[in-house]
Amino acid sequence: MASAPAKRPVLVTIGNPNTGKSTLFNALTGLKQRVGNFPGVTVEHVVGTLALSCGEVDVVDLPGTYSLSAQSPDEMVTVDVLLGRVAEVGRPDAVLLIVDATNLRRNLFLASQVLEIGLPVVIALNMMDLCETQGVRLDLARLGAALGVPVVPIAAAQGTGLDALRAELARAVAGEGRISPLRINPALRSAATELAAELEARGVPAAPPEIERALVDEQGYAERRLTERAGGELTARLQTVRQALSQGRSLATMEARDRYGWINGVVGAVEQREAREPGWRETLDRYLNHPVYGSIAFLLSMAIVFQSVFAWATPMMDLIEAGAGTLGDLVRSAMPDSLLRSFIIDGVIAGVGSVVVFLPQIVLLFAFIIVLEDSGYMSRAAFVVDRLMRWCGLSGQSFIPMLSSFACAVPGIMGTRVIGNPCDRLATILAAPFMTCSARLPVYALLIAAFVPQKTWFGGLLNLQGLVLLAFYLLGMVGAVFTAFLVNRIAFRGPRSRFLLEMPPYRMPQLRSVAVKLLARVRIFMKRAGTIIFAVALVIWSLASFPRVGGGDGQPAAAPAIADSYLGRMSRTVSPVFEPLGWDWKVTAAVIASFPAREVVIAVLGTLYAVEDADAGGEQRLVDRIKAAKRADGSPVYTLPMVLGLMVFYALCLQCISTLAVIKRETNSWRWPVTAWLYMTTLGYLGAFACFRFGSALSG
Repeated sequence: MASAPAKRPVLVTIGNPNTGKSTLFNALTGLKQRVGNFPGVTVEHVVGTLALSCGEVDVVDLPGTYSLSAQSPDEMVTVDVLLGRVAEVGRPDAVLLIVDATNLRRNLFLASQVLEIGLPVVIALNMMDLCETQGVRLDLARLGAALGVPVVPIAAAQGTGLDALRAELARAVAGEGRISPLRINPALRSAATELAAELEARGVPAAPPEIERALVDEQGYAERRLTERAGGELTARLQTVRQALSQGRSLATMEARDRYGWINGVVGAVEQREAREPGWRETLDRYLNHPVYGSIAFLLSMAIVFQSVFAWATPMMDLIEAGAGTLGDLVRSAMPDSLLRSFIIDGVIAGVGSVVVFLPQIVLLFAFIIVLEDSGYMSRAAFVVDRLMRWCGLSGQSFIPMLSSFACAVPGIMGTRVIGNPCDRLATILAAPFMTCSARLPVYALLIAAFVPQKTWFGGLLNLQGLVLLAFYLLGMVGAVFTAFLVNRIAFRGPRSRFLLEMPPYRMPQLRSVAVKLLARVRIFMKRAGTIIFAVALVIWSLASFPRVGGGDGQPAAAPAIADSYLGRMSRTVSPVFEPLGWDWKVTAAVIASFPAREVVIAVLGTLYAVEDADAGGEQRLVDRIKAAKRADGSPVYTLPMVLGLMVFYALCLQCISTLAVIKRETNSWRWPVTAWLYMTTLGYLGAFACFRFGSALSG
């Protein structure tokens, strides 16, 4: 009987946000990454494979955190993994702790807590290249002696120092690593060890570091977890120990005093800073963080992004569209007229191809967002919008999850786990689906390209199509802010949250890191195109191609007129509900079919018009087909008021089953996804109605 393969050693990475942890993780693991969920919780984790001299190692990238005093779900999982409480990971073999060399005083707070866990630790002292430019000199030998573990100087963005880091990691996972003897408060550790022995005698396993967290963070996550396992009587025992240790003072305050006292001593001994005049970074911050200049800079940067989405992506889109047309012609010439040929050309190529053609625009949008994040600009943007966030009851802490929702609302909603305030977290969850995700972009791009003139100004630097696209992105942001205002100011009034924002240093984004992140997002889009969109296109083609008619006297059965197909009959039944929006039955069918995933509307329209065009014997691009679409009375289907209303509907409506599922998972209730769907669908319908009616009245 074959034995099971040996489990690979596990290395976990941890560090403060903005320390270059993701950049280092990508540099070490490259494309050998996979994303999953920890069992029993909703928190995602990324696992990569690292090849060391001792063999391959699984690297688990933990969420960034400033402390092990867990408040948010992300921080709770981080603590559980370090303590070996997550069965999928087990007890880590070693910890890779990333520390910002330019900001030791802040980073060493978390570092001191991790060093006391009792695991082999290797410290990657990142951003050493910035130390030189900022006039910071570090005594690395003295720092390593103070921490009691190896300290490896690196610059992850430049890839320097990584070989030395791999060598130290190999020693750590092979059992030759060092465990720090650091104990900031020996009395606290002694009391925690004694209490751990008591619990062990009762059959309740608990590690001393876990009990330390329970003692320090009164009524916090660690205490709740311990009392769940040991029973409510543990609360009184913990309180007795707290009183003996603190003598009436707060253990949390004492911990902060003791840790920062130790940190100040270490930093004073190992760090020297040269007095320097403010440089270009400080000057740039003075403008980017200014409420007026910063807001203008933010709008200009977004405008540049959306201008480029149309201006730069068009040649590649034309190439993909031409390729799809050529592929259709090849199939048409190689196969006789049959149901299978219709399926391949009108179902697969026209359906899936009509969505894939927008991949260049999505790649450009993702690339810009990744570059802005990696450069350090997005934290400045969060600072600027903090005033607006506070008006609606949130803080700038909600900005990053909302920003993530520009790619997809699912990771954006999962990103709210860093928000400790439950009301703020719920408001952000309900607001995130309004942010214009990549699935909306193909809808906007198709309709804008078809009905908005290609008018440019300033030598082509500014174009009308890009401005209209920017306007719909801003509409989504307005919907998000308004929703957060309703939740925080009307539905759930509570204390205002505090927002402590760290400004990371400006960095030049690295091509490798950008490429890894971009490829991951492109894979997600192509997977949807090959699964969900393909399946819907197949269903729509089938409904539009049946029931077959004729077939007598030895003649083959033919496809029905599109209006008499199963799809035409079903759509005409429900189309009166959407007639006030100016939609015909084809648009109605496409919109209803797109409720599981927004971008499906393009595939459905592509399939519908391809089937209809096949009946007429024509061959056109989808843009040309919708521009030429007519009603039975000869009037155009797509008027400017109707098109604007359709885009408003997509801007405000919740058409994504994955988003609904993740809202349910994050809130642990069907109440909120159902509420969000009804609320957003109603807003979308009313917005489309207003656009069509007022626009038609003005143009008439």
